[in-house]
Amino acid sequence: PEETVTSSFASFIHAARPEHLSQTVRQRSKRMILDSIGVGLVGSTTRVFDIALRYCRLYSSVAVSSVYGKPGVKLSPTLAAFTNGVATHSMDFDDTWHPATHPSGAVLPALLAASQMLPPSTKPNGLDFLLAFNVGLEVQGRLMHFSTEAHDIPKRFHPPSVVGTLGSAAATAKLLSLSSAQCCHALGIAASLAGAPMANAATQAKPLHVGNATRLGLEAALLAARGMEANPLILDDIPGCSGFSAFYGVYQPKPLSAPGEHHEFLLEKQDIAFKRFPAHLGMHWVVDAALSVRNLFINYAGSFSPSLIRSIVLKIPVSKYINRPFPSSEHQARHSFQFNACAALLDGEVGLGSFSESSIHRQELRELLDKVVVEHPEDNVANFDKMYGEVALLLHSGDVLTGKCDTFYGHWRKPLSKESLLKKFRSNASYVLPEEKIEAIITLVDNLENLSDSSQL
Repeated sequence: PEETVTSSFASFIHAARPEHLSQTVRQRSKRMILDSIGVGLVGSTTRVFDIALRYCRLYSSVAVSSVYGKPGVKLSPTLAAFTNGVATHSMDFDDTWHPATHPSGAVLPALLAASQMLPPSTKPNGLDFLLAFNVGLEVQGRLMHFSTEAHDIPKRFHPPSVVGTLGSAAATAKLLSLSSAQCCHALGIAASLAGAPMANAATQAKPLHVGNATRLGLEAALLAARGMEANPLILDDIPGCSGFSAFYGVYQPKPLSAPGEHHEFLLEKQDIAFKRFPAHLGMHWVVDAALSVRNLFINYAGSFSPSLIRSIVLKIPVSKYINRPFPSSEHQARHSFQFNACAALLDGEVGLGSFSESSIHRQELRELLDKVVVEHPEDNVANFDKMYGEVALLLHSGDVLTGKCDTFYGHWRKPLSKESLLKKFRSNASYVLPEEKIEAIITLVDNLENLSDSSQL
């Protein structure tokens, strides 16, 4: 049969082998796995996680898969994947790629759950696990490149709910060693389970997008393994019949080349952005710009004195759902340029505590928010590879102090060092695990290729 876009993806999933992963891809993906586990562990302390866990425990009849931060608690594989996906995105602390999506949280929980689900005689080893993880990343990245619309900050669908669902299906299909035909059907089934609106950003429902992506992708692979079929052209552009193109206004699919010497994984070409604090990625530009101008202000005035400031001008890209002048909840605050700039100015940092109720509703913070003016320069586009953040303080004296950030620390152009990544992981994991277990996880992930049974993770 003539090769189609969909069949090329299925063939890639089926044919990928551990030797196709370069050393760079292995190291970068292990950094992602470690960070995602840490983010999931600290996310297991949140209210939205507790809601999801209580719901899932109603249905835990086949309880074999572990839950982040809850020793002794196990759920069915799909519900464990869902709950851990919610934990990963509960604080918006998880990694981000370009075009924009959160790749790890949509894939890792499904693989962790599936590893524990399989019988002892068929447990995948660590190298199999690492390969499946990278297959899930690659499928997400390639799908995002089918649309020019996907390169910008999203407006309609939350990307991990779309490409993440298919990435989870691809990763799980690889871990389960499905045939090429079954991989094709898994992608088609996953497409029918994908999609969530951006209107639920900055609410407790947003973490469900990642939880559903990882769970439903796992379910798609399990259904395909049991013989369910779907449209074998789901990724192709068929005039008059929307498949995956339903999620994007501009859609130009291309076949995926076979793994091997002529195929280079996207993770080889572009690293991942790791967040230093738990908020939407766009916030990291304005926070670094705000910290820069705060230092200028202290050198100017001797201390940070809000009374000397007449107005605060933020120059940011146009993106409605993260332009929130007066956020009233932690989830809104994580999606507010204004809040994050003012929190950084007032406190000299942004961290987990910045999004507590007491921090959000401080009178001195509200007074700073009253002074914020937003501008949208034409050259500041809503694209994580091109945008910048600028914070200008207009003082009553007439002086103007300005801080600007083109690339924050943690962006794929300016990756976190190993030391910074480990510091973040240890800090996040310490909320629920003792030190010896934290160090054991670090060692396991660092030596993942040598792990004989990936369910140990």
